[in-house]
Amino acid sequence: MESPTPTRLRPIPAAIAGLVAIMLVAGIMPRLHARAAQTHQIDEQREPIVSTISPKQAPATQELLLPASVMPWADASIYARTSGYVRQWYADIGTHVKAGQLLASIETPELDAHLQQARADAAMAEADYRFASSTASRWQTMLQTQSVSQQDADAKTSDSDAKRAALQSKQADVTQLQEMVSYQKVTAPFDGVITVRNIDIGSLVTAGGAPGLAGMRGELMHIEQTDRLRVFADVPQDDAASVQPGAAVYLTSQQYPGRRFTATIARSAGAIDPVSRTLHVEADIDNRDGALMPGAYAELHLSLPNSSPGLQLPASALLFRPAGVTVAVLGSDGKAKLKQVTIGRDFGVYVEIATGLQPADRVIDNPGDSIRDGEALRTNSKT
Repeated sequence: MESPTPTRLRPIPAAIAGLVAIMLVAGIMPRLHARAAQTHQIDEQREPIVSTISPKQAPATQELLLPASVMPWADASIYARTSGYVRQWYADIGTHVKAGQLLASIETPELDAHLQQARADAAMAEADYRFASSTASRWQTMLQTQSVSQQDADAKTSDSDAKRAALQSKQADVTQLQEMVSYQKVTAPFDGVITVRNIDIGSLVTAGGAPGLAGMRGELMHIEQTDRLRVFADVPQDDAASVQPGAAVYLTSQQYPGRRFTATIARSAGAIDPVSRTLHVEADIDNRDGALMPGAYAELHLSLPNSSPGLQLPASALLFRPAGVTVAVLGSDGKAKLKQVTIGRDFGVYVEIATGLQPADRVIDNPGDSIRDGEALRTNSKT
């Protein structure tokens, strides 16, 4: 009887061993990759990659934009210098008038009567003076023949002098009233445009600008000279020293996009306002075409020169530390070096570095807030 053939079991453990090995490799490899990535990340954190920029020379001039007020070259309120009623007015608002042009006429019946009385008083005083003068002359002639006493002759002479003084007083009254009557005609003090008219025919006006009608403040008309304009602006204290009379500037207005109105700095206050810390300046502008209107808002553009401009950096390169404004510089040894700087002019996106930086420095752009002095870095330079 033949014995049964024995079963082969060796291949099964080998397959199991291979499967286990595959499972081990599949579980270990991701960990190895993760550990390698972690190691790479740690290495990068130890030496962060930074971008460096080279500081550039700041511009020699800077344009300063300031809000400005446009005002007339001359501005006057016209009041009555004599009391009466408005007979007629000849210029309405918006009327362009010339110097000396008649604007209104005023009826003054009481003043006319006073003038007539003053003239009559002056005529009477003149007659008294002539009689006293001739009498004094005769008495002086009689004094030479001893026909009258010295005292009587002196009395006649004194009376003549008194009558002459009285005549001069009456003549002065006539002159004064004539001047008041001349104010019946209200004329323009200069070439300009009438911007306000507060009177009408029959309106009562009083001398000195006292109210003559309810709600009227005494101003008959208002006139402004607009062929030339004054532009007022306030320059910040930091830029005040750069603004000098005679400097050319220009004006822009939202009414005229793209148009520039040439102007000149005429004068300045010469002192800083202690409240606003600004310098009040005036620029003069030719407005014969009437494009700009007094009272309008405009923008004044000033070009400020700088004899010793500093270096220019983007604002993103600045670090604000408790000790002051700081920039991070990448040294030749690949390590960060923090430098405290002083900011000069502000150009918006860029700022001027007045002190603390050299042209050859490689400044780190967008440095992290955690960057520290002596930290090892890797660079990715910018142009």
